[in-house]
Amino acid sequence: MGVFNTTLVLGGARSGKTAHALGLCETASSDYGLTPVYVATAQAFDTEMEDRIARHQAERGPEWLTVEAPRDLAGAIARESAADRILLVDCLTLWLTNVMLAHPDADPPQEALDAAGTELVACLTAAPGPVVLVSNEVGLGIVPENKLARRFRDEAGRLNQRIAAMAGRVVFIAAGLPLVLKGS
Repeated sequence: MGVFNTTLVLGGARSGKTAHALGLCETASSDYGLTPVYVATAQAFDTEMEDRIARHQAERGPEWLTVEAPRDLAGAIARESAADRILLVDCLTLWLTNVMLAHPDADPPQEALDAAGTELVACLTAAPGPVVLVSNEVGLGIVPENKLARRFRDEAGRLNQRIAAMAGRVVFIAAGLPLVLKGS
């Protein structure tokens, strides 16, 4: 059931991804009585990120439950997904950043990243309730100038492909406008 209940929302920075995903979840909440759960992957390492997190929290109403999952995203989805809930994961690229930076020299072996992606896909496939995932499309710009940034770009692209392949619906957001790439 998880595959058909999984939606991936992709787009660039400040494209309207999160606003679109919030709207999807709030519609499902009001139409079907689902409890919205925000699964946050961000970590606040500086005041600018603290401000971003606070703005995102203010955008959500009091009906939202919030779960922090900077690295154990699969575990959080497994614990929180239920038939009467809709999960919003914001966002996959921050989760990937956290996973990569947790490894010494921010250079995890490919097998470790592949295993994390496999675990996430398996968890999403088994999720009893709908899950909306937000992710940045980072491959449309210039080639990054350093090895870590290039590896991150490549790994984010691979992760997005894996999630898009298993998701029932994929939406690309540009300038706040949704373009459905897969599903209805």
